[in-house]
Amino acid sequence: QEVAFAEDCVGEAAKAAIAALPASGVILLENTRYHAGEEKNDAELAKEIAALGDFYVNDAFSAAHRAHASTEGVAHILPAFAGKQMERELDALDAALGKPKRPVIGIVGGAKVSTKLDLLQNLIAKLDKLAIGGGMANTFLYAQGIDIGGSLAEKDMADTARAIMQAAKGKCEILLPVDVVVAGEVKPGAQSQVRPLGQINAEEKILDAGPQTVQRLLAAMDQSETLIWNGPLGVFEIPPFDAATVAAAKHAAERAKAGKLIAVAGGGDTVAALNHAGTAGDMTFVSTAGGAFLEWMEGKALPGLEALKR
Repeated sequence: QEVAFAEDCVGEAAKAAIAALPASGVILLENTRYHAGEEKNDAELAKEIAALGDFYVNDAFSAAHRAHASTEGVAHILPAFAGKQMERELDALDAALGKPKRPVIGIVGGAKVSTKLDLLQNLIAKLDKLAIGGGMANTFLYAQGIDIGGSLAEKDMADTARAIMQAAKGKCEILLPVDVVVAGEVKPGAQSQVRPLGQINAEEKILDAGPQTVQRLLAAMDQSETLIWNGPLGVFEIPPFDAATVAAAKHAAERAKAGKLIAVAGGGDTVAALNHAGTAGDMTFVSTAGGAFLEWMEGKALPGLEALKR
């Protein structure tokens, strides 16, 4: 169907374009962010947007963590509903963390503990097992007194890492690498070695999880009913340091496709990693939301969703 376009999302231009629509016509309004009041959740801008319609449908979970005029303000003025894509997303997330089939395993990767501190603290209270990978795993290894050579780590977060491990005792089993892939430099095709923990040279950098770590993770998946995944296990963008992430992605996808695992993943890097592995289409659900997915996993209320509950 032909879609009309209005050069503004409020005011006379928008009203005239809507008035000119044929019966059952469809129109796209200009980006709301051209108005400074959008990100400020300005009440007057919300009223102007609301004046153009009879109902409000939010189908953008990826923006649900933002309290903006178009994501939160309008929902308090018009009868408000979640769209079908939003519904699919929420159903998948509820199946992963809200009311999951147990046991539940989580995979959390990425560079820094500091950016996922709230996430880790929330997950250890909800998961049966939590596999930690990527650069943040180095921080946890360092916190245990393991020499990580020249690897990326937040050494000032060591106390926090130890506190998380302590809080997880008796509730959630934390799976850290037992062997690692190291190299002297981060570049495609770099000469790499598999090292057991405690045998990493000073100039070497941990860039991926090792084969024993991967096998242990795959076995943990086999014992689980539900998987929730956020973040890669290594520097997957640069082969050969994609091996662990690809192996885990393929195994999760195979089990999900066979109906043996509910596998839900989300976050920009995670989606890129699953696409790199060629497995995104076989997972139970892949969320394209970044910040909203992360904040939901952290257990935070999302303003765009809360506004629909009234």
